[in-house]
Parts: sequence; C-alpha cells; structure tokens
Amino acid sequence: MISVSQMKFEDSFRLRDIDRSETIDLIYKCKNGFLEEIMAEHECPNWVEDEYNEIISRYEHELNNGGTAFGAYNGDKLVGFGVLANKFRGKEHNQLQIDLMYVTREYRRQGIASRILDALSKEAIEKGAEYLYISSTETESAVKFYSSHDSRITSEVDEELFEKEPNDIHMIKRL
Repeated sequence: MISVSQMKFEDSFRLRDIDRSETIDLIYKCKNGFLEEIMAEHECPNWVEDEYNEIISRYEHELNNGGTAFGAYNGDKLVGFGVLANKFRGKEHNQLQIDLMYVTREYRRQGIASRILDALSKEAIEKGAEYLYISSTETESAVKFYSSHDSRITSEVDEELFEKEPNDIHMIKRL
C-alpha cells in the first residue's frame, strides 16, 4: 500500500529512488496560448549523477527556504514526490509553484501523482495561495496529467521560470 506524507530536508537522499525514465511519443509546444502537438518518439533516460545532484539541490533549497515536499512511499521506498516552492508568484502574489513532481516509472498510472498534487494543493491553500503555478515538462504525460486536474495554459507566464525552462508548458490551477 502506498502512503503519502510530508518529507523532511534529511529525506533528500531518497530522491535517488526515483526512476524518471519514460517513453515519449508526443510533446507540446505552446504558441499564442494554444498547444501544438509534435511527434517525439524517443526514450527519456533516467537521471545521471549530475542530474540527481541538481534535483537534490533544488529540493534542499526549497525546503531550506520554506518550501514543502510530499512523498509517496511503498514501505521505505520513495516512489513519487512533489515540491511546493516557497516564493509567491504572479501579479497578485497569490500563486505558489510546483517546483518538482515525479513518480517512478513502474508506479505511474496508479493515482500516486494525484495524491501528491492534492497534498501540495492543500499545503498551498494553508499558505494563502489561490493558484498553483506549474511549469510542466512538454511531454504528453505531464501536460495531460495537469490538464486532467483542472490546470490550464496561463496567460501570465512567469518570466523567471520561462527563462529557466523555455520549452515547458506554463499552466495555472485554481485552488
């Protein structure tokens, strides 16, 4: 049975349990607020050491600065996680960003990401946010996941996040 609970700073080493690999058949590009489908057909490999170090560093930075993380566990093994960033965004400063969200390959399509998103949403509401800001990878699986959870393309793209990830699909979800 999978349990979801809040993670601590010291849990950062557990991120190495995640296998982010994925077969990607379709990606999206956002043009003038509309999604354009592009056939991709490639295998996205698991992270290499430098990428694990970068993800762990982002996780630790957010948790050190007031962010929150939730993990999904099968016993002691981390099988999914999500990080809610600490910085309020948007013109009204009423948006909190989902900084990281991954479910390990063999555990996908079991409702785990939905449970993590729900926990992050509740935390964002408690912190006073009205929206989640999502800078989603352009993959079909990620965009369809967020879209199926009432996220939509935002008309107010966060410039800082766009500069970091210009190929991402920038979305917003009302809480």
